[in-house]
Amino acid sequence: MAVTFIIDSASDVLPEEAKKMGVTVLPLKILFGTEEYADGVDLSHEQFFEKLVESDVLPTTCQIPPADFAEAYYKVTARGDDAIVLCLSSRLSGTYQSAVIAAEDYGNIHVIDTESVCIGQRILLELGVRLANEGYDTMQIISILNQQKHKIRVLALLDTLEYLKKGGRISAATALAGSLLAIKPVVTVENGEVKMIGKARGSKQGNNLLRQLVEASGGIDFSKPYRLAYSGLSDRLLRKYISDSADLWTGHTDSLPIGTVGCSIGTHVGPGAIAVAFFEP
Repeated sequence: MAVTFIIDSASDVLPEEAKKMGVTVLPLKILFGTEEYADGVDLSHEQFFEKLVESDVLPTTCQIPPADFAEAYYKVTARGDDAIVLCLSSRLSGTYQSAVIAAEDYGNIHVIDTESVCIGQRILLELGVRLANEGYDTMQIISILNQQKHKIRVLALLDTLEYLKKGGRISAATALAGSLLAIKPVVTVENGEVKMIGKARGSKQGNNLLRQLVEASGGIDFSKPYRLAYSGLSDRLLRKYISDSADLWTGHTDSLPIGTVGCSIGTHVGPGAIAVAFFEP
């Protein structure tokens, strides 16, 4: 009996990457007013940010309904396989609950609340795929993932406060003051929720703060998956961060896996954000 993986599109795993990894990605729905899109299917990350910048209203995302999970579970069961389902944090979306409801009649479907999102969610998937390829069975993989998910650290430096203001997370006055002072907030995922953990004045200090927070976590466990990502249409700010933090990577890796941030987090952070996800040692 093979082990297969199902994950939602909040993980920002692109369709071509999913095919290469042999995993199933179920898309969240994105609403721009009355226009509905399937995340990563008929709206790419690039197209999302183009629309985000042009739109006067903030888009919304809809959780994946139980029926979509049930359809995926049926296909897995028909093949005689087990499935491990990795959902974005249950504190950020009802998608986890949908996955659990759909799994009630299946003994071969196992749902995990990753307590993360975006590239944090993705690196847990990559660890699971690695374990499956190494011959671990379903229950062994589930046990390891449930232990290791608490060691995942996600840190992101935002370029603008505008989208936090649009989403009602900060006041217009705070956003204006932050803009005038070039404030760059740093956010993390803690206990399944997105929280602000620091502020820096300017991109250079922001990069330094991000680097300090990585070091404060004990550094990066390079024996496990790790990943960087950027939001928007340019990776310029991420490249600058990588250069400024070269000593974090030098001697540990020859290349850094880089991806793009999609709608689930991109709606709130806007373009120009950079993020890093890794397992603490």
